[in-house]
Amino acid sequence: MFAEFFENLKDGRLIGLKCKDCGAVTCPPKNTCNQCGSRKLEKVLLSGKGIIKSYTVTYIAPMGYEKEAPYTVALVELEEGPWIVGRLDLDSQSAEKEDLVGKRVSVYAKEMPTEMFYPDKSKRIVPYFKIEG
Repeated sequence: MFAEFFENLKDGRLIGLKCKDCGAVTCPPKNTCNQCGSRKLEKVLLSGKGIIKSYTVTYIAPMGYEKEAPYTVALVELEEGPWIVGRLDLDSQSAEKEDLVGKRVSVYAKEMPTEMFYPDKSKRIVPYFKIEG
């Protein structure tokens, strides 16, 4: 399901899983509901829109990502409820100057060069957020 998540994201669709027991939505998909732990899940298409809850600018990147620094990582609460992490499509200097918490964003994917720790050696799909309005 995780590979399907990234393939859909690359094609402009954000998918999650809705719990048949409690109704909570989990994203990115995983084997159990984040809310109640149920395994009774169904695939759902999400809006891909949300609000920035927190963010940070990464200047010292982990091994394998050094060439990509600096970059901004955001924690976003989706309209459907789950919180997801991705990169913010904004240069680091602007991210440092602005208060981005509460800004509306939409998610999309960017294909990046693969690296030694990434399981798929042919491509790496990274969730990105674009500030709306």
